[in-house]
Amino acid sequence: MCGIAGILKIHQPGEPVPEPLRAIPEAWLDILDDSIKHRGPDGQGRFRDRSTRPDGSVVDVALVHRRLSIIDHAGGHQPMVHDGDRLRPDLTYQPGDEPFVASDRAPGLPLVAVVFNGCIYNHRELRAELTAMGHRFETDHSDTEVLVHGWRGWGLRGIDEVDGMYAFLTWDRATSQLADGRDQAGEKPLYRNETGAAFVFASTPVGPLLCQRGMIQGSESLVAAKGIEEWIESGEDRIPPLPLIELSKARWVVRPGTPRHGGDIPEERRPRSSTQPMLPRRNLVLPQRGDPGFKFGGPLGGLRHASEHIESCIESRLDADVPIGVFLSGGIDSSLVAAIAHRRRPDIIACTVRMPDHRHDESMQAAETARHIGIEHSVIDCEPAPSEDLLKLIPELGLPFGDSSLLPTYWVSKAASQRVRVALSGDGADELFGGYRRHTINSVIDRWRLLLRLTPDRILDRRTPGRRSSYLARLAVSARFSGYDELTKIFPTPDLRRVIRDDWRSPAHRITFHRELDPLRRDFDEYLPNDLLRKTDTASMSVPIEVRAPFLARDLVNAAMRTPLNSLMPGNQRKGLLKQVARKYLPDHIVDRPKQGFAIPIGEWFRSDYGGMRQLLYDHLESADPFPGLADAGVELNMGFVRQMLREHDQAGEKSINPWHGRDHSQRLYMLLVLSIWAKWLDGIRKSPLPTASA
Repeated sequence: MCGIAGILKIHQPGEPVPEPLRAIPEAWLDILDDSIKHRGPDGQGRFRDRSTRPDGSVVDVALVHRRLSIIDHAGGHQPMVHDGDRLRPDLTYQPGDEPFVASDRAPGLPLVAVVFNGCIYNHRELRAELTAMGHRFETDHSDTEVLVHGWRGWGLRGIDEVDGMYAFLTWDRATSQLADGRDQAGEKPLYRNETGAAFVFASTPVGPLLCQRGMIQGSESLVAAKGIEEWIESGEDRIPPLPLIELSKARWVVRPGTPRHGGDIPEERRPRSSTQPMLPRRNLVLPQRGDPGFKFGGPLGGLRHASEHIESCIESRLDADVPIGVFLSGGIDSSLVAAIAHRRRPDIIACTVRMPDHRHDESMQAAETARHIGIEHSVIDCEPAPSEDLLKLIPELGLPFGDSSLLPTYWVSKAASQRVRVALSGDGADELFGGYRRHTINSVIDRWRLLLRLTPDRILDRRTPGRRSSYLARLAVSARFSGYDELTKIFPTPDLRRVIRDDWRSPAHRITFHRELDPLRRDFDEYLPNDLLRKTDTASMSVPIEVRAPFLARDLVNAAMRTPLNSLMPGNQRKGLLKQVARKYLPDHIVDRPKQGFAIPIGEWFRSDYGGMRQLLYDHLESADPFPGLADAGVELNMGFVRQMLREHDQAGEKSINPWHGRDHSQRLYMLLVLSIWAKWLDGIRKSPLPTASA
C-alpha cells in the first residue's frame, strides 16, 4: 500500500527541448509528493528519465513514490528500476537530494521502472514461474519485483496472471511508453490528467494544485459544471469515466476500475501521432451470467466448491511481514473472513471498534462471534471528532465524496492501526452475492410500477429514514423516474431538480428504467469502486493501514459473475449461497443476524451538534459564499431550497403527530456540506500565491 504519481511530457519533433530538470520542474514533483505523503510513511523515492522516439520526439518521465512497507521491508524500495540485467537503486533519488536524470547515468540501457500501490497476492507463484523462464530475482520476496520481471517477460499480458489489488505505472525506455493499470474491481485509485503534451498520474487528484503552480495554463475556474450534478445526485461519479475538473483543455478523469468491454486495444486504435504518447492498456473483461467456466451452483460448483474457493481466496490474503488482523463487525461477511483466516493463521487478531452510539455499535455481537471462533479479539474505543476529521479527509481525497460512512471507516482504521498494519475486510460480498435490500426489489418495482407511480410520495411520512413509509416514498419516486438507479441516489430526481438551478432536465439526463437489470453487476461496476472502495482506500490510507478484501479475489469475482442470480440468491434470499457457506463455520444465530450496515446517525448530529457537526454545517451552508467557484463554472444551487431543507430537517426531529411536519435530509445535507468543504478547499488553492518563476 503506497502512494504513486508520475508525469510524462512529450516534445514534438523540431520543437525546442528544455533541459530535463526544466521540462518537469522538481517543484511539480514536490506537489505530487505532498499530495500522497500521508499514504506512505515508511519510504519515498523519485525517478527521472528521458528518451528519444524513432520519429524524433523526446519523452520526459518522472515517477514519485511513497511507501507503506508491508512485504519485504529491505527489498521493496520504489521506484524500482531494472536495466535489463540487474536492479538499479542508484538510478533513484530522495526528495531534497540533487535530482538527476537516469539517461545521464545509464545511457542506452533498456530501463524498466515501476511504481506500484497495492499487493500482488500470488507474487510467490509468479516469481517461481518467471524464474523458470530465466529471470533472475534479487530481492528476497518483493511483490514489486514480480511486476518488473513480469513486464519484461509478458508485457501487458502479465496483467492476466496477477491476482491482487493494484495501481501501477510502468516506464519502458525501449519503447518510450508509460503503461498504467488498475485491478479488476478498482480497489486502488489512479487519477489521470491529460493536458496537451503532458500527462499526470496520481493516487489523488492533483490537477488544481498543479494548475496554480503553472503546469496547466489558463482557466479562472477550477471547477467544471459537467460532473458536479452527478456528485450532488449520488455522492460519487456514477458513470465512469466522468470528467470532474476541467482546467482549460485539461480534464481529470476518475478511473474507477478497469474498463470491462474489451481485450487488448486494437492496433488501429492505438495512438500513432508523434504528438501523443503511446500509453498501452490491457482491459480485464468480466464474464457474463451463464458464461462457461467455473461457477457456483450446479454439478460443477456446488456448496463444497464454493466453500473451498472462498477459503483459498482468504488464505491468499494472509501473506504479510507485519501484524495482520480482521475488521470484525456483527455481520456475516467479516465473521466468515475471521473464521477462515483464524483457521489458516491462528495468530491473526480480530479488531472491533466500539462506536459512540449504542444503536450503531456491534462490539457485543462481534465479541460473541470472536468467542465462538476462538480468535484473539481487541475491542477499541474510537475517539471520533467528526467535524475535524471531515475537514481533514475531504482535502486528502480531493473529491466531494458524499458517503457519510467515510467517518466511521476512518475511525475503525485509525483504531485498528494501534494493533495491526494489515486488516482483512468483507468488502465486495454484498455486490457479488446479493446483500442489499434493493437487490431483490427491482422485480417488485417492475411488477407494481403503475401503482407505485400513482402513489403521492409527498403525503407519506418521511421523517425517519428506514421506516416503511420512507422506503415506500423512495419506491414511488423510483417507479416514476429511473427505477433501480433511483434507489442509490442521495438526491432523488425531484429534489435534484429543485436544488440545481439549471436547464439540465431534458430527457437526455434521465436514465431509462431497466426491466432486465442485473442489480449485482450494476453495483459491482459502479457502487463498489466509486463509493465503497474509494471510501475504504481514503479512510485506511489516511492512517495509514492496508485493507485487503478477500471477496474481491480475481477467480472468486469471475466465478460469482458467471453464476446465475437464482443460484446466488436461492428463493430470492439475500446472500443465500454465502449463508450456506457460512453455516459450515458459524452457528445459525450468527449467520442469520439482521444486516445492520456501517452507518452513523449523521442527521441527529446535525441537530444536536455532536462533535461540532451542526456548527460545521451551518458555518458552511449559511456562509456568504457556500460553494465558491461553482456558479462561475455554470452550477448554481438554489439556496432557498437548501435553507428549506435545513428547516425541514430540524422539524423532523421534533415530536409531532403530523406526518408532514418536517422531513429527514441527513444524507442530502451531508452531501452539500462536503461539496462546500471541497469547493472552499479549491477556492483556497485558487487564491494561494503562485510560486516564483525560479520554481
